[in-house]
Amino acid sequence: MNALPEFLVATTATRLYNLPSPRITVRDRTSHLAPDTSSLEIDRLLTHGKRLRLGEDSLTTSEREVVAALGLEIAQRIGEPRYDVWFARCTRIRIDGDRIVIGVPNRFYQEWLQKTFAEDVAAAAVSVFGQVLQAHFVIDGELFRASRQAQLEAVGQADSHRKNSETPVQDQAAVASSEARLPSSRPGPRPLKTSRRWHRLGDFVVGACNRVAHASALSLVEDSGLCANPLVLHGTVGTGKTHLLEGIYAGLRKAHPEWRACYITAEDFTNRFVQAMRLGKLGGFRRHFRDCDALLLDDLHFLSSKPATQEEFLHTFDALLANGKQLVLTCDCHPRLAGEFGPELTDRLLGGAVWGLMSPDAETRLGILRSKAGRAAYPLSEDVLRYIAEQLRGNVRELEGALHSVHHYSRVCGRPVDLQLTREALGDHMRHAIRLVQLADIDRAVCKALRLDSGSLQSSQRSWAVSHPRMLAIFLSRKHTAAAYSEIGHYFGKRNHSTAVAAEKKIRQWLQDDCELVLGERRLRVRDVIQLVERELET
Repeated sequence: MNALPEFLVATTATRLYNLPSPRITVRDRTSHLAPDTSSLEIDRLLTHGKRLRLGEDSLTTSEREVVAALGLEIAQRIGEPRYDVWFARCTRIRIDGDRIVIGVPNRFYQEWLQKTFAEDVAAAAVSVFGQVLQAHFVIDGELFRASRQAQLEAVGQADSHRKNSETPVQDQAAVASSEARLPSSRPGPRPLKTSRRWHRLGDFVVGACNRVAHASALSLVEDSGLCANPLVLHGTVGTGKTHLLEGIYAGLRKAHPEWRACYITAEDFTNRFVQAMRLGKLGGFRRHFRDCDALLLDDLHFLSSKPATQEEFLHTFDALLANGKQLVLTCDCHPRLAGEFGPELTDRLLGGAVWGLMSPDAETRLGILRSKAGRAAYPLSEDVLRYIAEQLRGNVRELEGALHSVHHYSRVCGRPVDLQLTREALGDHMRHAIRLVQLADIDRAVCKALRLDSGSLQSSQRSWAVSHPRMLAIFLSRKHTAAAYSEIGHYFGKRNHSTAVAAEKKIRQWLQDDCELVLGERRLRVRDVIQLVERELET
């Protein structure tokens, strides 16, 4: 913005009325200053008045001295930098009876100065005049017109898109002028927003629990034409589904820069769909997703209880598949086990490749800890990393949190990281991580996963719809609890010891043969059902 004319922006004063006898001279005024105040500073403030005019009236020497003395006192009270910003450049001072009237260019200045500096100006007046004078800030017409003219000139130089904005031109210029003159105590401009850092496939720690899923992701990036379509990755929380999906997205953008790859979460897809329906812009919404070369959607299970969004996604799915475009989806369970998905969507998901990611095993956990510690530059020994990998059997986020806890505990205590410090740092974490599974927990998880009535596993029913889930519950009870066969058999339908042993052997055989379990109209692999129940146990 252009600077205001000198005769308008400098500090000025009108004739002084009703003043007591001018007992204050420049020499007397210096008695109020600190001993180390230089005469050059005093002269600089006093000579301000030689350039100041109001209309055609010139100030007398005594008036200049009084105004300069008041300005010097205000500057000493609020600090010279703040005085230069708020008073020296854009105010007019006059005395009206028992008031000090300070003219300002706009309402922003009026409110800010009245709130911030009124008490300092009144105290300065007592020091200079020897009596109490109240400070009042008013909008000065001449300063206002000059400020408006400068604002219009600044707006005239702005870009055309700024001229067409909805905000009035005067308001834009006033905001710009106000922000340019903020006091030094206000925070500086906000830092620029950093771009998102996408995970890379090269950073993914491969183990027995995720090897096939990682290989399929790598194959899609290297040769997308030979990969199954769609590619569905499923697993519980923290097993690496999103890492692989982001890695595929970053890899496709690098390998095929001409492609328009679209990465989105199911929640964002739902929000955009609802917004497009509300605004009547479904055409643009559909073009955005159906014209892309690859669609990568995270957390597909978010659509479970949203039939309208499922139907819209189903049509998008069909359109992309018909045009030979790639789809990659992640879900928290196998599509067959997602009970809230419609049969059409489930059928299409099963038409491609479906790979699962399991919770990391001990070796994979150790590899994850090495990788995370290396990237974070945490000085952790191999013994410490092995201890954490053996004690914590959770997901990747839990392992990463353990590393951060150990590192920060070491910094707070000022001790190097060793096994003893690691035990202390993770004591509460490990105590809460250990969960004792009871037979009732197994009962609840099986009934919820297979949609059985509560208590049906403890009944005496012998139909396959109940007896097969009961056998699964007995198998999982032996796997996750320390209960004896007799205790387990008694809990689930008052069966004897031999019945519980036979049920466990039967399930092991089914797992070995990769059999399917028939539950009403659904046919589910026994391995998938066990995974689903164990996921319910973790919640």
